[in-house]
Amino acid sequence: MGQFIYLDNAATTKTAPEVVEAMLPYYTEKFGNPSSVYGFASANKEAITAQRDIIADALGAKSNEIYFTAGGSEADNWALKATAEAYAEKGKHIITTKIEHHAILHTGEYLESKGFDVTYLDVDEDGIVRLEDLKEAIRPDTILISVMYANNEIGSIQPIKEIGRIAHEHNILFHTDAVQAFGQVPINVDECHIDMLSASGHKLNGPKGIGFLYIRTGVKIRSFVHGGAQERKRRAGTENVPGIVGLGAAVSRAVRTMEERSAKESALRDYMIERVLEEIPHCRLNGHRTKRLPNNVNFSFRFIEGESLLIMLDMKGICASSGSACTSGSLDPSHVLLAIGLPHEIAHGSLRLTLSDETTKEDIDYVIGNLKEIVEHLRKMSPLYEDFIKKNS
Repeated sequence: MGQFIYLDNAATTKTAPEVVEAMLPYYTEKFGNPSSVYGFASANKEAITAQRDIIADALGAKSNEIYFTAGGSEADNWALKATAEAYAEKGKHIITTKIEHHAILHTGEYLESKGFDVTYLDVDEDGIVRLEDLKEAIRPDTILISVMYANNEIGSIQPIKEIGRIAHEHNILFHTDAVQAFGQVPINVDECHIDMLSASGHKLNGPKGIGFLYIRTGVKIRSFVHGGAQERKRRAGTENVPGIVGLGAAVSRAVRTMEERSAKESALRDYMIERVLEEIPHCRLNGHRTKRLPNNVNFSFRFIEGESLLIMLDMKGICASSGSACTSGSLDPSHVLLAIGLPHEIAHGSLRLTLSDETTKEDIDYVIGNLKEIVEHLRKMSPLYEDFIKKNS
């Protein structure tokens, strides 16, 4: 096999060997149903509790505030739909942003069809919510504010602590989609005034198909899946014990390595940003220059199509994306890039590169070398670039 460089860790990550090792016994000798009363099976309930403790400690939360789900999208749906149902008598207004993951945006559209009013806040050119806009959007009937911790496409980190403070000053629940941020940056739910938080295992070297929703004690959120008494009667269904154990192992690993990993990824991220902006003309960095995830880089290259760029990078053994993995089959430009003010023709030429702790400087050099050649090649075939050169020569 030739060169292989994986730079799409925002889409999914490789399951860490120690996570796989922790999970394996629960597929074979420890396969019991945690709801059964005999000791062989009930030991798995203790294993689930141990993972709940690990996750709660990582957030500064209580163990009984962690509810396991099948992933981040389910957690997002649960937070919005169940809150809307439980607090409908208080009001039917929800505030979110135009750059949320589609698990939030499509749920917002669903709630609108059910008679709720959803405000989608604009963001600035770096993808950051303006706090004044948030304050102005609040109404007497606002019951929930949902703002993602960090954007999955451009990596910008929101002023979560300030948003949470504003929500609590107005007696409004605050939810954050932390799927990209959890395990990448430190999060404390009390310091940030967070009432609900969504996360997913496969974004932090854990398994796919497992996530959780943090629900602060006292929040009147209702059951999302009916049929059994699991998850303290709030989410029915036999627990995914191997997945839960894997998630706990992944969270332990993420917390243990966060400081060193973040420093390494941030240095490589900045090295890549500086080189690309300096060596490839007519490109721009998307997202805030410093208030961004340690491993996220997102560029737009004028006069080229992002899909062609991805295909040619793939031919060189480089895995990247043009945005969210959930919309990779769409021909429409990224809603996030449009929200930060990019015109369609520039948004179409976007590239997201997301690093891991295994990424090396040699990998980055290889990617940049190929990126320069590919961008130059594609521009030579672009009539728009030809016209641009003629006009500026």
